[in-house]
Amino acid sequence: MEAMTGSNSNIKVGELAKRTGLSIRTLRYYDEIGLLSPSHRTAAGHRSYTTRDVARLQRIVSLRTLGFSLDQIRECIERPEFSARQVIRLHIEQLEERIEAERKLCHRLRSIATTLDSNRKITVEQLIHTIEVTHMIGKYYTPEQQEELKRREEALGPEHIHAVELEWKELMENVRSEMSKGSDPTSAPVQLLAKRWMELVREFSGGNPGIEASANKMYSQESSVAGMDTGPMREMMAYIQKALRQS
Repeated sequence: MEAMTGSNSNIKVGELAKRTGLSIRTLRYYDEIGLLSPSHRTAAGHRSYTTRDVARLQRIVSLRTLGFSLDQIRECIERPEFSARQVIRLHIEQLEERIEAERKLCHRLRSIATTLDSNRKITVEQLIHTIEVTHMIGKYYTPEQQEELKRREEALGPEHIHAVELEWKELMENVRSEMSKGSDPTSAPVQLLAKRWMELVREFSGGNPGIEASANKMYSQESSVAGMDTGPMREMMAYIQKALRQS
């Protein structure tokens, strides 16, 4: 997040959304539930966010990334002893744990790959692909998130998961079709696709914002995910996000 300091640091909701990557809808929802409200009001009655408001938003975003619910976040940030420094420290600790887990995972997989390669039972390409996918999951999802995803997979069952995979494929084809036609994100067909997209995302994540954030980060930063060309995927995600912001 860019620094916003000084006497002219008041910022309108649209600019804050653009600069942080959050949607206007999310910021307005935070305002509606009293979690974060723009505290500055001009003589003309326009509301904007102050530096203190943005600092509060930073804590909210960090805690959401850590998997806290909105109610838990409210309890944390309204406690005087729970400072912005503590939130950042918690975030750093989680990142350090993930880095260490990644290092151990890579070491373990390299040992397995060496053993398998010596026996010539599978190709190097297959090993590399296995390492890439496993490492990618460990890189973007915390151990707790991976365990939660595993429990959800077991609860849903293979038949349901297969049906959802087919629906995802059809959904992405439909989104790609609307994009190629130049359809406005506010149009009814695109709005319906965006709604279903988010329903499937929430079914995957179980409503866990941390898992959703991890998935979005993986698709936005990796050049490929399990053989999928994520360039077009990123374009579709941006298109869907624009549709959701304008819904």
